[in-house]
Amino acid sequence: METKSLSRNPSPPAPDHCVVPAASGARGERLGIGSKPAFFLDRDGVIIEEVHYLCDPSQVRPIAGSAAAVAQLNRLGIPVVVVTNQAGVAHGYFPESQVAAVHHRVDELLAAEGAFVDRYYYCPHHPLASCRQYRVACECRKPRPGMLLSAAQQLGLDLKRSYLVGDKLSDLEAGVRAGCRVILVHTGYGSSTVQSLDHFAPERVEVAADLAQAVKARLPDLLRRVERRELRVES
Repeated sequence: METKSLSRNPSPPAPDHCVVPAASGARGERLGIGSKPAFFLDRDGVIIEEVHYLCDPSQVRPIAGSAAAVAQLNRLGIPVVVVTNQAGVAHGYFPESQVAAVHHRVDELLAAEGAFVDRYYYCPHHPLASCRQYRVACECRKPRPGMLLSAAQQLGLDLKRSYLVGDKLSDLEAGVRAGCRVILVHTGYGSSTVQSLDHFAPERVEVAADLAQAVKARLPDLLRRVERRELRVES
């Protein structure tokens, strides 16, 4: 798992492998680690258009309204954390440097609308990887929650008050395992995923048309937290 920080007060980079916090608490669970709520976002199909094994920065296309939604979260002082599986690395389709190149392009497009991602996490592993060095049954590949747990530990996030927005069941399962509230969007693979919710836990899933609607639906609650000074609006 790799990370990159673009926040105004960047945190130290995380190691380039799976990192899962040590268990603690009465039941050995490390949930609700810090005090800040966050929005965890899958990358492809949530922030940018889905492209099969995306590795070319020129193919990055933001989904309408996603940059503005991220900017809203930025202004409320809510960390925006991208968590993405990148099995294309494991299968030898592209090197890890191309993941960084795509994220750089995402940063440029978000910045054009006054938005930024606080930190990127990606998993380059796969249990059936073509490249031996990435053939790992790791804890960071969604649906396992390792990326979210590491972010909570490193950024001081409260997972129980955080949201995971995704377009696949693996995204939702990672969020539920981490203790987050989960939102399924219809963009990306979401329109087909919604048909499978009966096999998941539909009562635990909110559904939104896209990231913009997902954030808008949570704004009243987020603004109440601002009024209670739980969050700080950025000037």
